Amino acid sequence: MIIVGVVALVAWLWLAATRFWRTDQRLPPRRTPATWPSVAVVVPARDEAGILPETLPALLAQRYPGPLRLILVDDGSGDGTADVARALGGGRLTVTAPGGRPPGWTGKLWALAHGVEQAGEPDFLLFTDADIAHGPDSVTALVEAAGERDLVSQMARLRTRTGWERLVVPAFVYFFAMLYPFRRVNGPGRTAAAAGGCCLVRRAALERAGGVAAIRDAVIDDVALGRLLKRAGGRIWLGLAGDVRSVRPYPSLRSLWDMVARSAYTQLRHSPALLAGTVLGLALVFLAPPVLTLAGAGPARLPALAAWLLMTLTYVPMLRYYRQPWPAALLLPVTATLYLLMTVDSAVRHRRGHGAAWKGRSYG
Repeated sequence: MIIVGVVALVAWLWLAATRFWRTDQRLPPRRTPATWPSVAVVVPARDEAGILPETLPALLAQRYPGPLRLILVDDGSGDGTADVARALGGGRLTVTAPGGRPPGWTGKLWALAHGVEQAGEPDFLLFTDADIAHGPDSVTALVEAAGERDLVSQMARLRTRTGWERLVVPAFVYFFAMLYPFRRVNGPGRTAAAAGGCCLVRRAALERAGGVAAIRDAVIDDVALGRLLKRAGGRIWLGLAGDVRSVRPYPSLRSLWDMVARSAYTQLRHSPALLAGTVLGLALVFLAPPVLTLAGAGPARLPALAAWLLMTLTYVPMLRYYRQPWPAALLLPVTATLYLLMTVDSAVRHRRGHGAAWKGRSYG
């Protein structure tokens, strides 16, 4: 048992050294452009009639000094999403529909591609989800932070009102940052990602990289977009948001479970070997330290306790970002266990033919 504890401690010493856990990656230094570039905001929406009244008015009220156009793409909604959007837009919003989805396209990316086509030739495209509420100067801040960058993406602050949201949501962002450390994404290396809820993209750079069509079949579209632009030589930036937040509720464990399980196995490229390695890694890094600390005896407990302490300390900054009490960091092994089970369930769903989906559309 002492060997397991030592291995877990070494793993946490290495993870802590990568600084993935830091929450200081916010918008880069802002610079007012000599001429404000044109921006087209593209919002893909499917069955979002209930949530648009909470988010669309904020986009319509943006205090952006340059040319700004808003386009909502209604992707086959059955709840009157387009009618709600038109009523809220009052003529300031283009509401359009992409038509039938061609083979090989995921629904969201087909909607985005249609929105890009409708946008014409703006300098920048802002891809943002229907559940994202923007502060009044959000577009201005993104453009000022862009500088010479080709993509500026903010991970929206997710909702943490219910007990399950407070337990699961901060860990969701923490684990994402572990997979895609923001500092590495923002550096010159190969690590690339983005957050789909808020992506400001230079249109010319997107076209040079092959456009949305180049990632048409991607289920995890935001990571695919970041990779596409960086591999094409673009400069990208990803960080945590200040005044960009998601208002989508996840009131139950089931709703949060589905959010993670719908794409977890896709993230592992549908590989049983990667699944096995992930399960083993989660068990060793997150579960072994508390188990050995509480149930072990003698010297085996010391490295396990040190590993648990490091785990806890690295989680505190994310809890502070989400305005949660720091003692909740002690529950990270519990949350990690849930994520382990969600990942396994994602693989089971795939084997049963219930693959990843966006708004009820399955992409196998």
